[in-house]
Amino acid sequence: MYQQMIFVNLPVVDVEASKKFFTELGYTINPQFTTDDCACVVISDTIIAMLLGKQRYADFTKKEIADATRTSEVLLCLSAESRDKVDELVDRALAAGGSVGGETQDHGFMYGRSFDDLDGHTWEVMWMDPAAVQG
Repeated sequence: MYQQMIFVNLPVVDVEASKKFFTELGYTINPQFTTDDCACVVISDTIIAMLLGKQRYADFTKKEIADATRTSEVLLCLSAESRDKVDELVDRALAAGGSVGGETQDHGFMYGRSFDDLDGHTWEVMWMDPAAVQG
């Protein structure tokens, strides 16, 4: 069965520093789609982050490129399999040079934290109790 994928394209200032940051979070770099001006970060089988140097990113848009350290254009949210896994990923991001992206949210059945990566993109990490999800 076909599984739709998402490729999140993000502008970055330093491709090498961004590669190091995301590998420290436990993700891998796909060398087949990585060059000096972009990195293909494999988050899961269906989620890929393309980290593009700003010059390369500009090849794909006529719009001004947002400075994510000053403005917010998108909030990226990743699921986690447990509360502990939320904390683990966010703590690794902070140790790798990221910064706190927002307040911890604890609603009992749902728990989330967020971090900003080296370029200011906000990544939320969220766990939800499967029993709380209505089918």
